[in-house]
Amino acid sequence: MTSLDANCQQQRELLDQHTREMVQWHFGDDTGCEFWLEKKKTFNFDPLKDVNCFDDLKKFPLFEDEWLRGGPMRRWVPQPLQNKPIYVFETGGTTGVPKSRVVVEDHWIDYELFSATLPDESFPKGANWLMLGPSGPRRLRLAIEHLAQFRGGICFCVDLDPRWVVKLLKKGDVEGAKAYSAHCIDQAMTIMSANNDIQCMFTTPKLLEALALRLMDKGSSVEEAGIKGIFCGGTEFTQQWYRFAREELLGPNVYITPTYGNTLMGLACGKPHDPADNYKITYFAPQPRAVIEVVDFDDHNKVVDYGATGRVKLYTMTKELFVPGFLERDEGEREKPCDKYTWDGVSSVRPYHVFAKTTTVGVY
Repeated sequence: MTSLDANCQQQRELLDQHTREMVQWHFGDDTGCEFWLEKKKTFNFDPLKDVNCFDDLKKFPLFEDEWLRGGPMRRWVPQPLQNKPIYVFETGGTTGVPKSRVVVEDHWIDYELFSATLPDESFPKGANWLMLGPSGPRRLRLAIEHLAQFRGGICFCVDLDPRWVVKLLKKGDVEGAKAYSAHCIDQAMTIMSANNDIQCMFTTPKLLEALALRLMDKGSSVEEAGIKGIFCGGTEFTQQWYRFAREELLGPNVYITPTYGNTLMGLACGKPHDPADNYKITYFAPQPRAVIEVVDFDDHNKVVDYGATGRVKLYTMTKELFVPGFLERDEGEREKPCDKYTWDGVSSVRPYHVFAKTTTVGVY
């Protein structure tokens, strides 16, 4: 057995142990939340007795994101956390009642774990950050702010409402969407010109490209503006765009790392850049708090072979949230573990082909 195989086996054992602990917590009479304690009555098995490893989660029905529409939100809060300050973050949706989840500290924990994956030479401790991405009721703004503070810096935020961009695009107002993007870049440029010593940032591919082009128009560059490290996320972060960003947009001295995440999962990290990968982007979920499987399109309990294409299936197991299997609106290829992340990954994430024609992507 190789050292990688041994590490993978150890991670699997830790995942099984974590699964048992989380199921006991979320279905315990004194610890579980109202939603799961009520839902337990409808199961044909007893989670407290019949779930002993991660694979046993397949006994649960799929998690339905429609359950997250509307309140009362406290039905999702485990009993020992009821007296803690509660956040509500929206998980998406542009019409009707939004889907939301309650959070106590998960957004802090997720980004503290992510912080440990960032190289200090590109994301210096004590450096200030720019958050150029969706704000409002999403957790991203507060999470990036906490990441900056956790690393000893101050976070400067741009106010961006992606719902407005969706409305503009749906009615065909491309010029209006471009104007709104320019408005957001104006805000970023103002912050960056105000002697704030910003060296790190979060943004999305489209906004990073717009910012870089604006700086070029001013005879400058992202590097000359003082930025050393960027982590970037969004559906537009493709293999082709990754190459463009590294080779043309940023240059060799600005570090960029892709991320894939949402309010239910947390933050999946990108495999460290390796020229042999030809800019292929592979993500690894933050196990054991969240797990990603790539499953067969017709059988969500069957994991596809390595290299094969399937739908992304998410499991989340923290003390604040239990999601025993949720089919994401994404698909990709199953990837083998690597030295840094010793569990399965997913590459080339893109909208699930059945939904792709009706999904508005690349909003920001």
